Amino acid sequence: MKIDHLAMWVTDLEKMKSFYQQYFQVTSGEKYFNPKKNFESYFLNFENGCRLEIMKMPSIPTSENDIYRQFTGLIHFAISTGSKQAVDVLTEQLRADGYEVVGEPRTTGDGYYESVILDPEGNRIEITE
Repeated sequence: MKIDHLAMWVTDLEKMKSFYQQYFQVTSGEKYFNPKKNFESYFLNFENGCRLEIMKMPSIPTSENDIYRQFTGLIHFAISTGSKQAVDVLTEQLRADGYEVVGEPRTTGDGYYESVILDPEGNRIEITE
């Protein structure tokens, strides 16, 4: 078995699609729209076959979680870049472009080299080697 995709509600579908395309080289499927529910989504495809579904529907309330605190439930997902150097380069590019780095590049106690950034809507992404 494998995880086919992860999904997240977003408030700005096009901005989030552009972010993941620019920094994580995803390709986007066609926009899906269900007029009955006013639901829109894209599947963003990573090179290895994993997918991220971003979804928007006006009736979904915004999250009230404090992005700087840990809490139960899905807290982050990790995207592998292939090398420590790529982690460093991408982290610095995101920082230079105004995105918040909430975990500086480092080797964790369990041996991962990673940084943690917030996407445009405050979702945590671990950037790993």
